[in-house]
Amino acid sequence: MENKQFIITKKIASQGKRPVILIPALLQKELKPDTVVKLTIDIIKQAEAEEEENNE
Repeated sequence: MENKQFIITKKIASQGKRPVILIPALLQKELKPDTVVKLTIDIIKQAEAEEEENNE
């Protein structure tokens, strides 16, 4: 099996008080349940302190 690589840039969303990363629908076929992936996170822009306090 060949390794496939996708690079996406996403804004962290929230689900209740938890931060989440939503996977784009166009990757649905590639990322089925039980698929094992390697996830590397590079922070491009840090959230403002005021935004973090409002989400708590």
